[in-house]
Amino acid sequence: MQLQDTPEEWRVVATTTPFEGNKTSVRTDDVVMPDGTVARRDYQVHPGSVAVLALDGAGRVLVLRQYRHPVRHKLWEIPAGLLDVPGENPLHAAQRELYEEAHVKAEDWRVLTDVYTTPGGCDEAVRIFLARDLSEAEGERFEVSEEEADMELARVPLDELVRGVLAGELHNNCLVVGVLALTAAQAGPGLESLRPAEAPWPARPFEK
Repeated sequence: MQLQDTPEEWRVVATTTPFEGNKTSVRTDDVVMPDGTVARRDYQVHPGSVAVLALDGAGRVLVLRQYRHPVRHKLWEIPAGLLDVPGENPLHAAQRELYEEAHVKAEDWRVLTDVYTTPGGCDEAVRIFLARDLSEAEGERFEVSEEEADMELARVPLDELVRGVLAGELHNNCLVVGVLALTAAQAGPGLESLRPAEAPWPARPFEK
């Protein structure tokens, strides 16, 4: 048995889009099941996202605290954002998000992991990068608004984030996955074994 996710697409006999928002939409598909029956599946259509686990020379992770209205919480997160342009290079999008949200740049970039956030109800795919060799970005800070205007920034030791994740105190998807993936890579094959920043991403193909 090969332990690897594989592409597959079951036949869709009808589809509608009952809601279309600014960035995402909701789609309803009638899907033919293996036994020949037809089941209706509603899901959110999402452009995809990138996230950045930025690790400084002292072993601290750059995190931010932001209000998230759907869950009625202020969550500690890592910098992240949407792939606003179809086919956009995810590395370029990640570099932009790190600059806009933290006014930081990084010289060393690698792919930490790729995930589907909620594959039972949304097609969002996220590429989480590891960024190292950090420094302050040049120029003026990016002007923020709405929830981001209330955002807090901090640098937290990795082991403290791991403790918070396992204690059920930290809940943001990308932070949890990124922190645990980084810990596993450090304890296993090492960070140099991670994929290059421009590694192919079948879930969201892009041009280099």
